[in-house]
Amino acid sequence: MKVAIYCRLSEEDKNKKFETDDSNSIQNQKSMLIQYVIEHDWELYNIYSDDDYTGADRKRPEFNRLLKDAENHKFDIILCKTQSRFTRELELVEKYIHGLFPLWGIRFISVVDNADTDNKGNKKSRQINGLVNEWYLEDMSENIKSVLTNRRKNGYHIGSFAPYGYKKDPDKKGHLIIDNEAAKVVREIFILFSKGYGKTYIARMLNDKGIPNPTEYKRLQGYKQANKHNSTLWKYFTISNILKNEVYIGNLVQGKYGSVSYKTKKNRPRPKSEWYKVCGVHEPIIERDLWERVQNLINQKNRPFEVGKIGLFAGKVRCINCGYTMRSSKTKKINYLKCSTKHIAKNSCIGSFISVAKLEKIIIDEINKFLSEFLDKDMLESNIHFCNDFEKERNQLISDIKLYQKKVDEYSKYIKQLYIDKIKGIISESDYISFSNEFTLNRERLKNIINENQKQLDDIEKNIKSGINQKETIEKYINLKNLNREIVEILIDYIYVGKRIKGTKEIPIEIHWNF
Repeated sequence: MKVAIYCRLSEEDKNKKFETDDSNSIQNQKSMLIQYVIEHDWELYNIYSDDDYTGADRKRPEFNRLLKDAENHKFDIILCKTQSRFTRELELVEKYIHGLFPLWGIRFISVVDNADTDNKGNKKSRQINGLVNEWYLEDMSENIKSVLTNRRKNGYHIGSFAPYGYKKDPDKKGHLIIDNEAAKVVREIFILFSKGYGKTYIARMLNDKGIPNPTEYKRLQGYKQANKHNSTLWKYFTISNILKNEVYIGNLVQGKYGSVSYKTKKNRPRPKSEWYKVCGVHEPIIERDLWERVQNLINQKNRPFEVGKIGLFAGKVRCINCGYTMRSSKTKKINYLKCSTKHIAKNSCIGSFISVAKLEKIIIDEINKFLSEFLDKDMLESNIHFCNDFEKERNQLISDIKLYQKKVDEYSKYIKQLYIDKIKGIISESDYISFSNEFTLNRERLKNIINENQKQLDDIEKNIKSGINQKETIEKYINLKNLNREIVEILIDYIYVGKRIKGTKEIPIEIHWNF
């Protein structure tokens, strides 16, 4: 029997001498499990080890490599110290340990808590382990969230990095102190803007001086987490964010984003009413009167061309040279799109430029030309491919729903069997109530997952059905004379624009359609 050992450590190992070393805990797990393999006269296939990852992290590299090798049946047994080392999520326990592993012919064993999929008698124990681990994750998440919320409300800074212009106080956790070198740059940005200099001009000036932008500054200060692949140039949006950040007048505004769930690292914006704002918690870099002048200037300059309307190509047009989104400008009542990167550093970009009216005409001509050819050929499949992955997603959802429904049925049987065991006196009344409540909760949770998957399936079915009638949908856009934002959103993913070719009136254009 070939055995794959899986080890995981969630806490940072403070005893490591080198980053490449395994932690002592990982080494202990390996030693225990290797001894277990030897005692059972099995063959060790491989050791998969994730260090500094939580049991709820589905992106663990070795964990995912283990699952891929299991699906390809490169071994017969997965061996862990405890079931929680494999996962703390009940959903993954059901999906893999009780679902896919048996289908793949993989046996799962955890030594300490005696979980073994070859022993049908301890399946309930494995499910209870999974439920306890799930509760642990949820409770831990709520406890951490509560602590962080309390610290935010009390004006403590929460974050891996201090905002640009500040650094963390080594003597008081959560308190910010001024970083004099970066603070000089922040003051210069505010003063220049208050004197009428634009954000792009300020960015160019800082780049010409060779001043590193905030990300590069952190990296130079030795912060390893700072992304090395980010641009080192100051940009319009960096200047804009600094000018609007209340941290520079001594205030902390936190909690603008919140996690979707304790099971994922994804965040989403929170409404302004739920932000945590505490004033005067640290020394300001910018005086109040300068701050007020700058905010008034920002409000005056933020008026759009058409109040209440989003620009026709807003966020859709990119410079063909540097890839950055082109910004709107207006000269003599004519709207233009231009690449601002050219203006923030020397020799940084060719400076793409086009009028909105000219781009609109080019887009209309291309749409009419493309759709005319498409409709004339009357060959939908050979010209356009909407939603290539819908069928694959549909089949996966159907498979998942069947798997979860099977588990729901099993939980119903467990609850019924528990009642029979209670009547026969095999288990006590208190155990019956405890286990029955746990299984009922688990069954209801799976029913909710099935409902969510069914909603996704219904949406995909609608998309597939709409794809069948794509030709009729597209016919609505033939012979266009004007564009509107709705048409741009439906038909266009993004557009690349270049600089006018010398000696001609031609401007290179690349249209990336939504089909």
